[in-house]
Amino acid sequence: MSQDPCICVALRKASRRLTARYDAAVAPAGISLAQFSLLRNVRRHAPLSITRLSQIVELDRSTLGRNLRVLARMGLLTLAPGADRRQETVSLTPAGQAVLARATPLWQAVQDDIRHTLGADGASRLEALLSAL
Repeated sequence: MSQDPCICVALRKASRRLTARYDAAVAPAGISLAQFSLLRNVRRHAPLSITRLSQIVELDRSTLGRNLRVLARMGLLTLAPGADRRQETVSLTPAGQAVLARATPLWQAVQDDIRHTLGADGASRLEALLSAL
């Protein structure tokens, strides 16, 4: 058996630490990092179907649908029938726009801090390595 560290375990540990930092940062806006990410993707691509959003964020459609319904109950986005009644269309509400406006500078501060810690070259290399996976 190899004594080399497991890349997956190391990546998962780092991911949990980073997620905790980002979650703590955006918490004052009333959302989690996962919710922030979904709201940003909806803003960037809306209006769009849940199926298309699931492809963009690489989440299972049923899991994404549950997460979107939470955000809809929070009043941050709307789910409406699409042109094809079998599809739902996702859009941000004004409240969703306001939450993103509050959360973005909080997220950006953590993003900048991590980039500073890694250095510009380190951050670029990390992004390239992760994209290669």
